[in-house]
Amino acid sequence: MTKRNVGFISFRISGTDGVSLETKKWAEIFERWGYSNYYMAGELDTPEENSFIVPETHFKHPESIRLYKQSFNGTDTRPRQLSRDIHAMRDTLKDKIYEFIEKFSIDLLIPQNTLTIPLHIPLALALTEVIAEANIPVIAHHHDFFWERKRFLRNCVWDYLNAAYPPHLNSIHHVVINSSAQNQLALRTGISSTLIPNVMNFENPHPPIDEYNSNVREELGIGDDELFVLQPTRVVQRKGIEHAIELVARMKRKSVLVISHASGDEGYEYEQRVKEFAELLKIRALFVDHRIGDSRGTTKDGKKIYTLEDIYPHADLVTYPSLQEGFGNAFLEAVYFKKPILVNNYSIYSYDIKPKGFEAIEMDNFISDKTVREMNALLDDPDRIKKITEKNYELSLRYYSYTVLEHKLKEIVSNIWGR
Repeated sequence: MTKRNVGFISFRISGTDGVSLETKKWAEIFERWGYSNYYMAGELDTPEENSFIVPETHFKHPESIRLYKQSFNGTDTRPRQLSRDIHAMRDTLKDKIYEFIEKFSIDLLIPQNTLTIPLHIPLALALTEVIAEANIPVIAHHHDFFWERKRFLRNCVWDYLNAAYPPHLNSIHHVVINSSAQNQLALRTGISSTLIPNVMNFENPHPPIDEYNSNVREELGIGDDELFVLQPTRVVQRKGIEHAIELVARMKRKSVLVISHASGDEGYEYEQRVKEFAELLKIRALFVDHRIGDSRGTTKDGKKIYTLEDIYPHADLVTYPSLQEGFGNAFLEAVYFKKPILVNNYSIYSYDIKPKGFEAIEMDNFISDKTVREMNALLDDPDRIKKITEKNYELSLRYYSYTVLEHKLKEIVSNIWGR
């Protein structure tokens, strides 16, 4: 293929959030084709020579936070000063986007969720204007539309949402991650899109436990006789972690629930609720986000930092009781590491994933006696666990592998530049 320069733009491309992970997977495919990848965001862990850090693009930037809070404060009327401030920041970011495009001679622009979820309205407006003016080819990768989150539906910026989330421009190829988003995007805006689900590298099974991660249980304080239940998500309300706590309590096994990530950008009130609920049901819950990082290392006091990939092989069970998800990366991760899964029958799992034949212990927004019985029976049957996890892996290789991603991206790129 002809060598091209690809420019990814997001709030952050760093860490283990879903958008950052999928961005890097896309970048791997472009690298296979000999393309060069460049990144613009407020926070980056990408190669320095390919990175263009603009602090104002982060949703955690003080001005971004201020404008966000004023836009979604429960009123329908927008103060004139708020409009002025949004457009002032839009102009600043617009110049930065042009600078990014020119500095790295970008041929293809890929906004990652920045034209989807309204955490940063000035950035979306700036991108929309640049795309309209420069007529540069764009693949807009949409993970979480604003209409999927209740907190965005009362606001004073409907004109901006209609203009930029997402914009309806000829040079944009829209990509969504589930069929519901594809249907809603078409119904609400008339925009057609390509469905590319989240993927994992199922072509290459995970490496075996090595010397570094062999002592995960010991380091985290988990006994060999304890059932290691992993909740591999952030501590936010829609993850439904109280259901994992209830399951552990009702299974009546010597168990520990390990919660891998911190609360993040959605506050700490729910985290306190989770801790109190675990105490109420008298189960042991470990919050280990301080021991899990993007790469191996050590804490300030000399303790090992593990990656999530180091943790997964030691888990006996993965809980994924989310109430709402754009797709479900943690589900694919559990399948990749061949672990039994508790999954809530959330809409995308029900419509997009389950019909392909995947098997898991399911719940429907609450833990029932049946759920507990089925989970205990599965944990007592290693042969069945092996059969189910192998089947799930083969299905993921067929539907959610890098090969699938490469095929889908090749179709879009062919539409842009021809074969």
